[in-house]
Amino acid sequence: MKLKQNKIQGSVIIISGPSGSGKTTLLKRLLEDRQLKKRLVRSISLTTRPKRSGEREKRDYFFITREKFKQGLKAKKILEWTRYLGYYYATPRDFVEKQLKKGKHVILCLDLKGAFEVKRFFHKAAVLIFVLPPSLETLRERIGGRCSSTKEKEIRERLRLAKAELLASRRYDYRLVNKNLQQAVKELRRIILQETGIGNLRRGGT
Repeated sequence: MKLKQNKIQGSVIIISGPSGSGKTTLLKRLLEDRQLKKRLVRSISLTTRPKRSGEREKRDYFFITREKFKQGLKAKKILEWTRYLGYYYATPRDFVEKQLKKGKHVILCLDLKGAFEVKRFFHKAAVLIFVLPPSLETLRERIGGRCSSTKEKEIRERLRLAKAELLASRRYDYRLVNKNLQQAVKELRRIILQETGIGNLRRGGT
């Protein structure tokens, strides 16, 4: 069941991109922006994995049991979910909807599957932005540069996945090339301002 569009006061901004594209860094810079941070809210995910040292409930994640996750899934309180290393990660519907009703704009960092699921749920209130690397060779260098122990097999697998993601990115509303971080942040900020109306720019304007 979809949330009635007339009850939505904010937008859902979904950012995706292959591993090494820099989407997490871009999201962090965006949330530090003085003009945007009062209206933008980062979505907090649910997870069934144990809390790690330094992590805080309701700041890093909502930590729940596997049983609670299954109950939420059955009750349709979860917008999208994935399983990684035996643990579940999901976007809570209640949290996102409450922020939207307050007139906040919720920003999420999701994979392709999760992005399209949330887009289907919120329809016109959701904006999809895909972050692209300048080239696959640059992406390879970024992935390998993250950790000297990254194995060649893992790099090849991530590049294979990235190629599939790049093809699917044509279905996104915006595609942003992250060649220069400062310029990419500026362009992402422009898109957010245009789509949300923050700063007296009309949604959908130029």
